[in-house]
Amino acid sequence: MAAQNNMKYTGQAAFAPGFDLKPHSFAPRPFDDDYDVEIQVTHCGICGSDLHTVSGGWGAIQYPIVVGHEIIGKVVRIGRKVDATKFAVGTRVGIGAQCASCLDCSYCGREMEQLCPDMKWTYNSTIDLPNGKQYITQGGYADFFRCHNKFAFVIPDALPSEIAAPLMCAGVTTYSPLKKYNVGPGMNVGVLGIGGLGHLGIQWAVAMGATVTALSSSSKKEADCKDVLGAHAYLNYSDPAQVAAAAQSLDLILCTSYSDKTDWGMLLGLVATEGKFVLVGLPEVPISFHAFTLVPRNITFVGSIIGSPSDIEDMLLFAVEKNVRSIVQVMPMAEAAAAMQKVHAGEARFRIVLEN
Repeated sequence: MAAQNNMKYTGQAAFAPGFDLKPHSFAPRPFDDDYDVEIQVTHCGICGSDLHTVSGGWGAIQYPIVVGHEIIGKVVRIGRKVDATKFAVGTRVGIGAQCASCLDCSYCGREMEQLCPDMKWTYNSTIDLPNGKQYITQGGYADFFRCHNKFAFVIPDALPSEIAAPLMCAGVTTYSPLKKYNVGPGMNVGVLGIGGLGHLGIQWAVAMGATVTALSSSSKKEADCKDVLGAHAYLNYSDPAQVAAAAQSLDLILCTSYSDKTDWGMLLGLVATEGKFVLVGLPEVPISFHAFTLVPRNITFVGSIIGSPSDIEDMLLFAVEKNVRSIVQVMPMAEAAAAMQKVHAGEARFRIVLEN
């Protein structure tokens, strides 16, 4: 079945804005007989991006849409120029938020494929086909997935599939900037937002040797952050006394989550002089703060988008070495709609992973 170009995939799709996913049969993009790998999907994590997309919160999309970009599965087919020793049939691989790039620009040449002007998202990207038509990429809430082998990654045996799935997006999104900004011993790092991304960000920063403070708008996750994730301190930023005591104390804040009511001036006041505020979460509303919050103390406010293929490979090895693990709840792929509602309601601890 998987070796047929006219095959149909079956997935859980949104047909209108909202979380009411339903079964959907769709044609995948044509298989590249030279460079593609095709996998039979076993697991796919539910990312906040999935909710923003199907709800239309990030802008208009073309329905029906199958989302999902924390994909784990087994290779069922490879192109003739793909390394058959690396991607042998049956090999367990992961695929993240990016499924293609031009592989020829200066960014791709510097192993920064995620910044390629022609990068393609695993779902909701437009691909020009050889026949002159266009195809909207569809994601991993499905039974199969195919992409260029550059964006498929062999999963180490030490990582169970349900644990590995969130690493493909939440994992690399938090690992990559911490690696880039040389987080390590002697640094005070804050991780803002204790969800799918934040619970991994805390573990990465601890594993890198930093002193880590978990930042949240309530105290309900304090025990998990300290006892389970390894944070050294916890700051409830709804408490003015705690905020005042922590003023200018953090060399880097990794911001994974916030709301339209976030007080950016207050959060930036926690950053040390010459420190960094790294934004990896993407809201549906504009951000506003006063320039004087940054300029007098040389604070850097910077964004970071997912990570490169080399970042993903490094991250997987680091996760094994340092015993960094996703904390997940597993639900059947057929219950994707109910699972998405649980995520929307804030009931995930810390990631829900769908299983075929």
